[in-house]
Amino acid sequence: MQLIYIGLGGFIGAVLRFVLARFINNFFTSFPLGTLVVNVTGSFILGFIIYGVLSGKNISPEFRDFSTIGFLGAFTTMSTFAYESLRLAELSEYMYFGLNIFLNIFLCLLAVYLGRELALLFNR
Repeated sequence: MQLIYIGLGGFIGAVLRFVLARFINNFFTSFPLGTLVVNVTGSFILGFIIYGVLSGKNISPEFRDFSTIGFLGAFTTMSTFAYESLRLAELSEYMYFGLNIFLNIFLCLLAVYLGRELALLFNR
């Protein structure tokens, strides 16, 4: 049953990632903003769920597996981030290359932190 929850979450996360990233990238053709938005959003949600659980929020193991391993595992996308970054370098778009790497790392770390803080606030 655990594999079904993870697989269902993965399916939903992958489809949502595709739709959201494609929608955003239609408006920003020179910078992969869609992947950045997906990664930051996924990082925030992961921080909120994990730190909520660590702070005593009781969620079922099935929901945790569905949401963190399945949905967020498929929703966020390191491989796309790496490819898009390399592609920017290959196109000699060095400013966008550096900006993409910096923003993805910094904003995702910040999003996990903010998710943690929100989870802790809810558990007070």
